[in-house]
Amino acid sequence: MELENRQALSEITRSMPDEILFSRTSSVAATIEGFIRKNKSLFDAALYRFNNQRLARVLGEAGKRGTRIRLVLDRTRYEESEATQELMEVMGIPFRLVRGRQGPGSKMHHKFALIDDEIVLTGSYNWTLASEEQNYENLLILREPSHIREYKAEFEALWQAGE
Repeated sequence: MELENRQALSEITRSMPDEILFSRTSSVAATIEGFIRKNKSLFDAALYRFNNQRLARVLGEAGKRGTRIRLVLDRTRYEESEATQELMEVMGIPFRLVRGRQGPGSKMHHKFALIDDEIVLTGSYNWTLASEEQNYENLLILREPSHIREYKAEFEALWQAGE
């Protein structure tokens, strides 16, 4: 029965249109938080910057309820940010560090998350307090299976390249 319910929910999710949010008119963090809270089993994200305590807290809660979480972070930004280092230590979730394609001096500049292999969150939004409170940012919510496969392949390649 549970498998049938998950399949039905997956079909509903995929039939929903893509969405675009702008930080000027709505809270991107609240939207991301809502997706993480509804997340059932898998959460993978490649993030250039990550120091938003609110999003870290909800990810930690998701991990405690059994969601497999993996993060890929930009190595330079991680090394420069004590706040990010502290969050990752407290959260205790698996993460890997990656540089850009040219090694030191280049960036792993992605900002995307895969949720249950059903939704991709992407856009300009860095997972930081400044992005939420100061910047003009955007978030694109994708549900197209072919887009999800592309982002999943990119995440897996980054995960394998990470340290």
